[in-house]
Amino acid sequence: MLGAVDQGLITALLALGVFLTFRILNFADLTVDGSFTAGTATAAILIFNGMSPVWATGAGLLAGAAAGLLTGLLHTKAHIDPLLSSILVMLAMYSINTHIMWLGKDGQQRTNVPLLNKPTIFTWLVEHRLRGSWTSVTLIAIGVIVVVILINWFLSTKFGLAVMATGDNPGMASAMGISTDFTKIVTLMISNGLVGLCGAIMAQYSGSSAIGDGTGMILIGLASVILGNAIFGTRFLWLATGGVVVGAVLYRVAVFLALRWDFINNADMKLMSALLVVIALVLSQWKGAQALVTRLSPWRTKATTPEPMSVEPNQFSPFAQVDTATQMAVVASEQEASPPGVTWSPGTDSDKVLGHSEET
Repeated sequence: MLGAVDQGLITALLALGVFLTFRILNFADLTVDGSFTAGTATAAILIFNGMSPVWATGAGLLAGAAAGLLTGLLHTKAHIDPLLSSILVMLAMYSINTHIMWLGKDGQQRTNVPLLNKPTIFTWLVEHRLRGSWTSVTLIAIGVIVVVILINWFLSTKFGLAVMATGDNPGMASAMGISTDFTKIVTLMISNGLVGLCGAIMAQYSGSSAIGDGTGMILIGLASVILGNAIFGTRFLWLATGGVVVGAVLYRVAVFLALRWDFINNADMKLMSALLVVIALVLSQWKGAQALVTRLSPWRTKATTPEPMSVEPNQFSPFAQVDTATQMAVVASEQEASPPGVTWSPGTDSDKVLGHSEET
């Protein structure tokens, strides 16, 4: 169980990257599958060749950021659709990652890089038999918390506000003098850099890197964001980012528990991943589940105020239906709570309504 928590915390880095593109930038980025493998392959082959694990981890981050840069350039400079540009990069990264794995000092053309008896950032934990313990959970959690703090700080800066403005309304942001192309490129680099960092750390945790490591990672990121935002909401930025981390851990724990059933084995892991995403999406749109979560977490919404990130969802985003359903549920609950004889409408000031009722 604690091993699943470890992996969930590591995967939270990937989920935070997905959060930046899908939630903040409103950019349907599928580069994740390729940038994750770029991180695993780069870090693994450098450690295999004798480089320090810390430097190799940093190189994995840069490899993921390079993939995000390529996606951003295709979209902003070549004017290719966001979804199509990310798919093109994802396909290209398969060949690039394969060639990265061929850079071993032994000259072999491999699709799997083993890290047996190689030093990693988890070597001390392994030697003291602390991997998959509360010690490893605490250490990894501290690192993830630092990343969350940095992301919250980044989004609170002037450039971070420009990024959010670009995601909300690119046309208005451009009219206000914001370089939307630059904000998209930088955000894509940061997002995929986090994904590459996640891949580099995961390769060292698992002890190997394979060319198919990134398959389906975008689903894991989306599931984590959906679960986290469904539980904690998006009223506050720190709740949204913290919820993503919790969602990633819950997702990994759910997969761990599912694989313990006798009729499910490791070959069914991708199927379980897809089913968990479907369940999360369905529950997010179910009014009964939304009402229950709202009662259990009253900080999610404020009376007569729809959640800010749920307004005008991106129609190409997998969150679009979820956001629309959540906003409709908030409106319905407020209408039910309105006094008899008072017609409620979104954005109505309660004082004005009361004043009008007294005058009449």
